[in-house]
Amino acid sequence: MCRGVQHPIRGLFLRSYLAQVSRDKLPEIGSDYEGDANTVMDAVEFVLQNFTEMNKLWVRIQHQGPGTVREKQEKERNELRDLVGKNLHVLGQIEGVDLEMYKETVLPRVLEQVVNCKDKLAQYYLMECIIQVFPDEYHLQTLEALLAACTQLMPTVDTKIVLTQLMDRLSNYAASSPDVLHEFLQVEAFAKLSNAIGKVIDTQLEMPIVGAMTLFVSLLTFTLRVHPDRLDYVDQVLGACVVKLSSVPKLEDSRAMKQVVALLSAPLEKYSDIVTALTLSNYPRVMDHLDDGTNKVMAMLIIQSIMKNDTCISTADKVEVLFELIKGLIKDLDGTNVEELDEEDFQEEQNSVARLIHMLDNEEPEEMLKIIYVVRKHLMTGGPQRLPFTVPPLVFSAVRLVRQLEAQGGNIAGEDVPATLRKIFQILNQTIEALSSIPCPELALRLYLQCAEAASDCDLEPVAYEFFTQAFILYEEEIADSKAQVTAIHLIVGTLQRINVFGVENRDTLTHKATGYSARLLKKPDQCRAVYACSHLFWVDDPEGIKDGERVLLCLRRALRIANAAQQMVNATRGSSGPVTLFVEILNKYIYFFEKGNPHITPSDIQSLIELINTEMLSDNGNTTIHSDPFFSSTLRYIRFQKQKGGVMGEKYDSIKL
Repeated sequence: MCRGVQHPIRGLFLRSYLAQVSRDKLPEIGSDYEGDANTVMDAVEFVLQNFTEMNKLWVRIQHQGPGTVREKQEKERNELRDLVGKNLHVLGQIEGVDLEMYKETVLPRVLEQVVNCKDKLAQYYLMECIIQVFPDEYHLQTLEALLAACTQLMPTVDTKIVLTQLMDRLSNYAASSPDVLHEFLQVEAFAKLSNAIGKVIDTQLEMPIVGAMTLFVSLLTFTLRVHPDRLDYVDQVLGACVVKLSSVPKLEDSRAMKQVVALLSAPLEKYSDIVTALTLSNYPRVMDHLDDGTNKVMAMLIIQSIMKNDTCISTADKVEVLFELIKGLIKDLDGTNVEELDEEDFQEEQNSVARLIHMLDNEEPEEMLKIIYVVRKHLMTGGPQRLPFTVPPLVFSAVRLVRQLEAQGGNIAGEDVPATLRKIFQILNQTIEALSSIPCPELALRLYLQCAEAASDCDLEPVAYEFFTQAFILYEEEIADSKAQVTAIHLIVGTLQRINVFGVENRDTLTHKATGYSARLLKKPDQCRAVYACSHLFWVDDPEGIKDGERVLLCLRRALRIANAAQQMVNATRGSSGPVTLFVEILNKYIYFFEKGNPHITPSDIQSLIELINTEMLSDNGNTTIHSDPFFSSTLRYIRFQKQKGGVMGEKYDSIKL
């Protein structure tokens, strides 16, 4: 009946029945039917013949009936495909079908039928069956034949899925045992797969770009799993991707873009080290084909990989390549308008770049200086919106190098350390100047002061003075907001107080400027606090520090006059006494310098100030008690404690009456 001319569907079911009832009667090794007259080859021939005839019947279904029912026929054929595939399943289970028989007989006959049937559905399904049914070892040893068949499939067959499944099977097989890897090297699996994929992409002109990218992703995944040590293979895959992308005017397919991102992400995930990816010459060439948005996404993934793995980029060359990769975050790409970007996303991106800068380090000062030059070159192209985020970490990296050089001494690249330090400070000055011209004066002022302190630690008085000069110029010309002025003055005073490199003349000039600015602040309370803060400029609690008690007292008295003027203004406005906080703050400064041994601060000064505060508090219509101000109460409690404790300090406070 099977040999007769059959209706294709009836013939399929009849032969399927034949395969089913004959399964346990095949003369395979170990079966009751094996003998001299019946061999494994007979079993294989029987199943192959049945498979061939069933496939022909299955393909014929599409030619039955009018063309109007073609869609229905395709659906029926899809439902019947397992009947044909069972033959391949039986072939894979026959005991005695070794690699040699599979290589010489089984696979050639099956592939011949697959290629010659010229049917899209049959070719796709049968190739899928071959990959799933037969052992991975057989696939590896017959890889050339399998790939040759893939290149001969109909152009409409989705070859990328077939090849992807094959590579997945092979890569899993490679991971199963270290001994297997030697087999992959012997058969040159990568070269054969790479050539086959190239042929498929070249011959299937209608293949969308997303299909080609999917194939490259699968090949790269296979390469990273099977040959993780062969970076040249990885770079070769990326190079083939570049060639394909170059043939497309513009990559606009979002699915293809995702595949490119997957391609670029794979080396990062495998090696957990961006330094390895930086050695791949084609990596940045692939990134050049991403659109601006995707380029930024990929740049963020690179930075996240560096942060996650705590990777240190230690050479200027690698930093150059890295910043080329993340240039989408560093500067405006073609057609990008920063104003149109989401502010939160933009800040997150720039903060990521700022964190990245701290991951660039080298213990060799000469190389670290080169890194700073490279980073500065790239960051200066960032534009006014980016510089406030990226300049501070660059400045602190350079300051760290300064302190490293100052600690090490010795020579660097044939130059003495002071010359190199001056060169670095010159770079810092130019960098911060670019920031101050944005304008972003408050941040620039802070950075100038940081550099001044670093220069002081290196005993470079002229450099430190120059940075202070720049800070004062910024204060005078750019900082107009009263709150910002207050903050700036306290920063200037605090930094100047810590610096001991200045000679008498330079220090007098700077302290005079600072006290002058303090006294000219807009609000009286701000003036008062800034002026009494300046008192610390004349008394540094350090064995070698300045100790000018007379000028300390002048500052405190000036602050007291300003506080008194502020109190009178409040009294005039309210019609009653105002808070005495400023007086109490000044009292605490008197106590501080009194305990530090300033001979110009006497117990009578403290006594007078306490009485003044009491008077002011009691004058508020008689309703305010001394204990209503917690700050003042705490101060008096401290004085009582010192008196009760006795000793040298207790004797100092004995004459003060509370």
